[in-house]
Amino acid sequence: MPITPTYPGVYIEEIPSGVRTIAGVATSLAAFLDFFPRGPLNSAVQLFSYADFEREFGGLDIRSEASYAIQQFFLNGGTEAFAIRVASGSFATASVIISAGGDQIFRATAGRRLRGVSVNNPGAWANGLRLEVDYDTSTPDEYFNLIVTETAQQDGRTVVRQTETFRNLTMRPNVANNAIEVVNEGSRLVQLDRASLVPASVPDPFVTSFRPDATGTLGGTAPAVATLPSDNDELAIALNPGGGAPVVNLTTRIRYGGASPADYAAVRSYVEAAIRAADVNQPLLTGAAVQFSNNRFRVLLGRGGANFQPDATITLTDGVTGTPATDLALTVATGATVRVQQIAFTTAGADGDRPDATALRGARAAKTGLYALEDVDLFNILCIPRAAELSATDMRAVYAEAESYCLERRAFLIVDIPATVNELDEMQTWLSQNDSLRHQNAAVYFPRPRIADPLNQNRLRSVGASGTMAGLYAHSDSARGVWKAPAGTEARLRNVQELDDVLTDRENGALNPLGVNCLRTFPVYGNVCWGARTLDGADALASDWKYIPVRRLALFLEESLYRGTKWVVFEPNDEPLWAQIRLNIGAFMQRLFRQGAFQGQTPREAYFVKCDKETTTQADINLGIVNIVVGFAPLKPAEFVIIRIQQMAGQIPT
Repeated sequence: MPITPTYPGVYIEEIPSGVRTIAGVATSLAAFLDFFPRGPLNSAVQLFSYADFEREFGGLDIRSEASYAIQQFFLNGGTEAFAIRVASGSFATASVIISAGGDQIFRATAGRRLRGVSVNNPGAWANGLRLEVDYDTSTPDEYFNLIVTETAQQDGRTVVRQTETFRNLTMRPNVANNAIEVVNEGSRLVQLDRASLVPASVPDPFVTSFRPDATGTLGGTAPAVATLPSDNDELAIALNPGGGAPVVNLTTRIRYGGASPADYAAVRSYVEAAIRAADVNQPLLTGAAVQFSNNRFRVLLGRGGANFQPDATITLTDGVTGTPATDLALTVATGATVRVQQIAFTTAGADGDRPDATALRGARAAKTGLYALEDVDLFNILCIPRAAELSATDMRAVYAEAESYCLERRAFLIVDIPATVNELDEMQTWLSQNDSLRHQNAAVYFPRPRIADPLNQNRLRSVGASGTMAGLYAHSDSARGVWKAPAGTEARLRNVQELDDVLTDRENGALNPLGVNCLRTFPVYGNVCWGARTLDGADALASDWKYIPVRRLALFLEESLYRGTKWVVFEPNDEPLWAQIRLNIGAFMQRLFRQGAFQGQTPREAYFVKCDKETTTQADINLGIVNIVVGFAPLKPAEFVIIRIQQMAGQIPT
């Protein structure tokens, strides 16, 4: 700020340079909209790799065209994307209430934290979630541990996909390690809440013992004086598989096979071995585990088999007298078994149906469907492969709204064609029926690529070209710049085994003037992109935005200058401001010129920046307007290479 001298001496004042560097925005952030088997609904999730997509949305799914498109995007050079899960029909979120002695403690719902808010994660995937509680904590009378496990059935067995462990939790509010705060912030599988519980069943949160029941058969406190079982002592096991199944009564023996253990902790492994050996045909027993902590035994039934039953219980008694095995404290004081081994989300989770046009379009006010991108600061490429599977009317409605939104957000739409369009005449017919979709911010490709489908023994599957081309755009932008057409012999289509149709040069020549970009198969080069026109690029239209690189460069300039000139707002509207504007925008354009973004051998031939009293009149100044005019000479792709050859007949070439 200006200095007002008040005392004799030396004053130092820092003067701003007036240079505000304009940074170019990203050009290849892709957004994909479709059905996925898991993930938050109507929320844009950022992905930096295909592994991120597998973690967040479950990976490839035969019902999801976009799952294959996202895989193709990353395989072809894409580095960053957003995925939005939408669904129609009866999708539902799995949940379960965790209780203690009949009191409801909290509800656990499949979901995660996204942008600071708990969001649901609907789908049948969550029916394999299990919650487990134990009291192996620093203060067993108040604190508890919570283990959340995602399981799935694979080859006839239950396999664990991922596990989350939260230790030393408490239900006391407004204290450190509050269970709801800790789990909701750290879990990617479940979110906890108490608001949805029945008030009459909710205990006072300030009661010290306010915590969920431990899962598994929990024994009472071991006797102070050790009364360990002797070698070869019998244990009677009453296994109740649950679900109304008859109780299985078995007898087993505790065998030390050597010196007797000295304390209860040492007995643990022998009791576990005895239970596992009781009946090899009972997976609940053969996979059972016995723990000893806080001076208590805890029995967990086996959960690795496909027929695991979460409501199964086990009771152990003395094999001779039939009384509770008090020497092991394997039953509570009343002699009753505590509760089930696991709590599973066994109901409510449902995937719903693949999205219809309404779900894809969504609503701007609710930020659903397409408008979930309202929460995304910037995206450049939009892909909606599901739209190509809809009826012709619904497809046009979805793509028309997407084009309008892309124009508003300065993004580019890649339109997919239906799988039934795989011949030249069919593509010409499709184009004539969809002339209403011609737009400077959109492009279409023919024919569709065919890729190996890992979900179908690597048989070839026809997929929309949008994911592959979005990745190719990203690769070309990174290697050459957004002003380079994503086409030519360098534009090879990775992971594309073949195309739905092999075009000839003449067939290519019939589609190119109509604004259709052809995918071609050439010897040596393989499958490549051989077109760079927008849907507004038909010869008959004579559009300024005929070519994809020209249009995408313009969108890049618009977005970069829009973000890079916000500092101008509310500045004094006079020549010093105009000079700063010319300086900053000129420096940005000069940097692009040196990178080869424009035509011309000199900056004067390549671009201009005008902001002065000619562009901004006194009337504009009175209205608070400053006008900036930026012009550029775009590079247009060499679409046709013409070589003239003639024989020399003695003449001297000129």
